[in-house]
Amino acid sequence: MSYSLNIDASFINGQSILITGGTGSFGKQMTKILVEQFNPKKVVIFSRDEFKQSEMMKIFNEKKYPCLRYFIGDIRDYERLIQAFMDIDIIFHAAALKQVPAIEYNPSEAIKTNIYGSENVIKAAIANNVKKVVAISTDKAVSPINLYGATKLCMEKLFIAANNIVGNRDVKFCVLRYGNVFGSRGSVVPLFMKQSEKGVFTVTDKRMTRFNLTLENAIHFVLNCSEKMLGGEIFVPKLPSYNILQLCNVINSKAEVKIIGLRPGEKIHECMINNAEIANCYECDNFFIILSRTVGHIATHFENYMKHYKEVNIEKKKEEKEFISGQDVMMTEDDLSKLINSLHP
Repeated sequence: MSYSLNIDASFINGQSILITGGTGSFGKQMTKILVEQFNPKKVVIFSRDEFKQSEMMKIFNEKKYPCLRYFIGDIRDYERLIQAFMDIDIIFHAAALKQVPAIEYNPSEAIKTNIYGSENVIKAAIANNVKKVVAISTDKAVSPINLYGATKLCMEKLFIAANNIVGNRDVKFCVLRYGNVFGSRGSVVPLFMKQSEKGVFTVTDKRMTRFNLTLENAIHFVLNCSEKMLGGEIFVPKLPSYNILQLCNVINSKAEVKIIGLRPGEKIHECMINNAEIANCYECDNFFIILSRTVGHIATHFENYMKHYKEVNIEKKKEEKEFISGQDVMMTEDDLSKLINSLHP
């Protein structure tokens, strides 16, 4: 599934936008698209790592892109968020601790950042009357078996429920949930490319499958849904998936595959919509929308959502089953080969 950018330029042009965790893979690609394809009034990169900011400045500097601003800060610091969110129109919240093994060993740190930090983002956004606040979530938040997924589930709940506490302010919150970004830093593709040189792949389980989404498609999906959002939605892209042995074979068919066993908190298949969510799940042309019945205005004005999304052919999810990798649309090895070649020409 490919997601082309399909938004009215006025959604971005002249707007002030802030990205938490802005020096990560998501933030850098989002920044690239915003400053090269649109004309925003301001794009603020908010993160706590001054070295990563200095590295990002080499690519996206304020002389070439005068709309850019770099703010050092931590989402754990509410007062700093209050300052950073002044006169901001749209926030993309991508800041999080994400490494599963590190989080299992340091659980309290993940809770402080991913849960309490997200709550700070919500409160500071409401205090500053930010128009739209979009949280970037993960398939690991669905039926979580590790702490990272559990903290992301809490973040999703906080963001959806935030629509209940805005009062008369025109502030809207939504969640974008998707799987591992293919070829991104920390994903399996860079690891396998390196292991290929030694002729041995380390695979945790040969049955393992993962959803596939490129970084560019992820940004397009986020922007498309952010423009459409009414508040209270969890957006999920329709994605194909692949088997881990397919990937090994495409990268180096002659390499040895060494099975090392599942790591703590690792799933064989990823799930993006579970059984509990199916009742409130609706299907559009190329994505799903999960609507929470706990948000007051959704329960009362549900028909507004049906009318609003009519142009993308919204209907109740066709199949009463979970959306799990390894089912339905599977990528071919030829598909994977083309994708890898596009990342490593």
